[in-house]
Amino acid sequence: MRERNQITSESMVDLIFNLKWKSDDANHTDSYQASQVNMWRDFLPPALLDMLMNQEAGEQLQVPIETREAVAAFSSRNLFDIKRTQFDCTLKPDSVAVPRLGRFYPKGMLKGLNGIFSANVQPFRCVGLDNGHMTVDLNHPLAGKELDLSVVVGKIEAKSIERGGTSVDWMENLTSGPGKQARWQTQPTDYFSSDAFERDDEQPDEQFYQQPRYVHHIDGTAREVVKNTYGRLLTDGMQVLDLMSSWDSHIPTNRHLDQLVGLGLNKKELERNSQLNGFHVHDLNKDPTLPFEANAFDAVVNTVSIEYLIDPLPVFKEVSRILKPGGYFIVTFSNRWFPTKSIKIWQELHEYERMGLVLEYYLRTGDFKDLQTYSIRGLPRPHDDKYFPEMWYSDPVYAVWGRKR
Repeated sequence: MRERNQITSESMVDLIFNLKWKSDDANHTDSYQASQVNMWRDFLPPALLDMLMNQEAGEQLQVPIETREAVAAFSSRNLFDIKRTQFDCTLKPDSVAVPRLGRFYPKGMLKGLNGIFSANVQPFRCVGLDNGHMTVDLNHPLAGKELDLSVVVGKIEAKSIERGGTSVDWMENLTSGPGKQARWQTQPTDYFSSDAFERDDEQPDEQFYQQPRYVHHIDGTAREVVKNTYGRLLTDGMQVLDLMSSWDSHIPTNRHLDQLVGLGLNKKELERNSQLNGFHVHDLNKDPTLPFEANAFDAVVNTVSIEYLIDPLPVFKEVSRILKPGGYFIVTFSNRWFPTKSIKIWQELHEYERMGLVLEYYLRTGDFKDLQTYSIRGLPRPHDDKYFPEMWYSDPVYAVWGRKR
């Protein structure tokens, strides 16, 4: 294909969507890269389609969009009071699902509601439980939210000969997941069942991590996203703690910190981390107390490790204690982990619900303000990655952060 300077109806275009919205407790940004958008065949909101014509690569557009153009409008008719027996608890043959407040489940688990069949995997939310009844919300998780949409134009190519094929609804792709990270009408989400923080492998963590693993847990593109996220929030001269650290702290090289301290489980990995000024070997699952004075750090970062904490709330309290007022606590993660060591609830949740779980840690701690979540999906995986071309897309990145009150 030859590149075109401007978008026409015959173009194939890469677009980065940035969807911003607010919940009662946080601000949210959900980004998605749409590759090879067929301007003639694919589905886009009419206002956006018109705006894209004749645009060039690098242009950023603010799209005037009504929520109903992205997701179905909120309707009270999609709230139902049903009997608990209408909830099919046999989600998997080897497990039993228990409805919990604020949690999402496939609509196919509901029995006796018109138009819902067992194969329906679209989400509903449990928003009430009382005396053998439950209230379910069938609205889209973003329904009723005010959406702010911007689009960045990427590579523009001329389309090859049109021979039919499928059409893609890019708004559906963009909005599949976002909304699940927020509480329902300020109601705390119940992620905290009695076995939520159990693991398949309960041997001491110091045994599991005694051998160094000099491997990256996310691909190169995702690592750059994490670095850029930290780079936006951290400033030169800061004192920073890398919590649950390893041999790479993912801090951008152009960020000149006054101090970067690591805390992790493997001494050899920490010794190999050239970004660290110092480190502590410490098992948070054995002792959540951090070996630092109060108000010692300007920021704390935690990278692809939050899913291993078996008692996270005391750790979040400790992070608050050692942060200076206004200091950042930034948590980033993806959809890859050690399955035997991650907590049970993590594996049960949708990826966007995992952001909700981490956000719940901040909220229940009560020590953080200016809470934000960020996600990005659809970026290309590096061609030299060992999983390419079996996996075309980069590992998604999810981030939650807040500042100490």
